[in-house]
Amino acid sequence: MGKAIKYGDDVNTDVIIPSRYLVLTDPNELAKHAMEGVDPSFIKKSKDAIVVAGSNFGCGSSREQAPISLKYSGIGCVIAKSFARIFYRNAINIGLPVLECENLSNLVQDGDRLSLDLKSGKIKNLSRNISAQAQPLPDFILELIEMDGLLNKLKKAIV
Repeated sequence: MGKAIKYGDDVNTDVIIPSRYLVLTDPNELAKHAMEGVDPSFIKKSKDAIVVAGSNFGCGSSREQAPISLKYSGIGCVIAKSFARIFYRNAINIGLPVLECENLSNLVQDGDRLSLDLKSGKIKNLSRNISAQAQPLPDFILELIEMDGLLNKLKKAIV
């Protein structure tokens, strides 16, 4: 459950984490600059929030720092109409939940309270008493998210 932070279409990786911060290697430092390119107040409202966006979220460069900055800023999930494929894969690889939902951005306003079930894809807008259905995540992706990403899964498999 979390408050929605809403954005439009084509939010690219350059605004998710501007390139001048790509020299930072500490994910907590990256998080301080998440979404700075489009919303300088983002970090003040990101803890336990849910990003809701339109089409093509995460387009642009393939920088892995984009989903890392969102995850470490406290975002619990990103829900969009569609994602750039490399952002989607990078998010899953680091354990950031991402859901595709065709019509959610039309049913949510900034600040609405949302609850979601990753396994079923059911999303409830508690502020407006409206529900939506996202594309459910397959079990292997849920497992990666539960293990906090691919690297942690591999570490556990080796030990």
